[in-house]
Amino acid sequence: MKYPIGIQSFERIVKEGYVYVDKTDMIYQLTRGSIHFLSRPRRFGKSLLVSTLENYFLGKRELFKGLKIDALEKDWKTYPVFHLDFNGKNFNDKDALKDTITGFVEEKEAVYGRDPYHKSIGDRFAYVLKSAHQQTGLRCVVLVDEYDKPLLDVMGLPETIHVNNVDITLEENHRNILKGFYSTFKLADADLQFVLLTGVTKFSQISVFSGFNQPNDISMASQFETLCGIDDEELECYFHPVIQELADNYGYSYEKIREVLRRQFDGYHFGPKMKGVYNPFSILNTFFNMDIRDYWFRTGTPTYLVRLLHDNHENLNDITGKYYDESEFVDYRAEKEMPLPMIYQSGYLTIKDYDREMRTYLLDFPNDEVKNGFVTMTANSYLATREDAGSWVRRAVIALKRGELEKFKSLLTSFLASIPYTARRKENETEKERYFTYTLYLIFRIASCYITYIEKEQSYGRLDCCVETPKYVYIFEFKLDGSAEAALKQIDDMGYANEFLASGKTICKVGVNISSETGTVAGWAIGEMVMK
Repeated sequence: MKYPIGIQSFERIVKEGYVYVDKTDMIYQLTRGSIHFLSRPRRFGKSLLVSTLENYFLGKRELFKGLKIDALEKDWKTYPVFHLDFNGKNFNDKDALKDTITGFVEEKEAVYGRDPYHKSIGDRFAYVLKSAHQQTGLRCVVLVDEYDKPLLDVMGLPETIHVNNVDITLEENHRNILKGFYSTFKLADADLQFVLLTGVTKFSQISVFSGFNQPNDISMASQFETLCGIDDEELECYFHPVIQELADNYGYSYEKIREVLRRQFDGYHFGPKMKGVYNPFSILNTFFNMDIRDYWFRTGTPTYLVRLLHDNHENLNDITGKYYDESEFVDYRAEKEMPLPMIYQSGYLTIKDYDREMRTYLLDFPNDEVKNGFVTMTANSYLATREDAGSWVRRAVIALKRGELEKFKSLLTSFLASIPYTARRKENETEKERYFTYTLYLIFRIASCYITYIEKEQSYGRLDCCVETPKYVYIFEFKLDGSAEAALKQIDDMGYANEFLASGKTICKVGVNISSETGTVAGWAIGEMVMK
């Protein structure tokens, strides 16, 4: 089986025999509309979708033989197609965006002609579309891939440039250029058959899309939830033999390897139907290499998202595991940096539940690949420890799996002690408490990729932290500038262990006191073990 890793050309995938997950029935449904916008994380197949649409509108029926759309489309036509791709370009230079769009329009003018009376780039493109419509007798198709990359490349950069006697940022410059270009779609409405813009981030109408008819945002449309990515049924249909081979290589049963793949790469949801989607880039790389690793996360470190969190004084535990109205995490206004929409749209958070009555969505990490990578990076940035947080967590998890509580105590003490005073220095008691809580949250969130981590409300009261391994249940109660013995007493008084008594595992109750002065473990009390 040939895997199209990094191949975005539909024609090449078909002609060279690469595996292709057939989504053409949804593509056919999509083309019944007019102007659309689709947001998906990077490397989720947006460019392949655009390429497939391009070949469809060019009437290349031979490429679609045997696919679902071949039985649906009866009237194949060759439309004039205009494909603008912002991938692979660096827009940090002030002229890069203008040059890219100008070059694109000039190329089309060479085919369909130019009216010298039209000066602006938007007017020139509108004339090209009108001319193409008149010459071919068919309305035009416009496909813009990664429309937002020119803005994302320069977002937040402080440098200014001089334009029309005014100093503006590169972000403002690029936004103005794009607004002028996209105004074309209003001028050329009668000449357009179909328009699709893809990107990672949805910018609000006041930033880019003002001046033309608002596109139909299908990013959360139920009928297109799995338009990009691979769902469970497709994974089984197209990849059953290779999944079995992967299971054999790992010495797992077929069912176990499916569960491992699900935890590692599944979990994306893009609408209220909650149809699960696997990360296609990571899945294909896993099958090619016969090795389960964090492929997607490693291809692009989202440092700008960590910066957004820091600049807006947001902590991950403040935004994950909570219900939001759709507008709170879908709409993004370029005039004001807001971490939640950016984190969601970039694929580091996803929908985990939908409350139909309240019309609100629960957001959390989609899978272990994202959770481990993003939380580890956030922890390293926030805590500024000398030791990588991910490496430390893996050693701590091994100790807990083996029942080595004293070793875990030693590891926790040394890790907390490695956090510089400048990182943990806080001005008041509230900030000290918040820092302490967030530090523990980051540690145990990373650990949850390897063992079960529970933080929840019980009928007996609020449990600080519970960790389950195959043989042990650890119940931790943490105090800041308190008493380890008091923490342990709280575990007993509140009956935190009661719901785990029938688990068949050894239950370990641990009270921990952390000193705000030293920043590390100052007291440790272990209660009576409840043996299985």
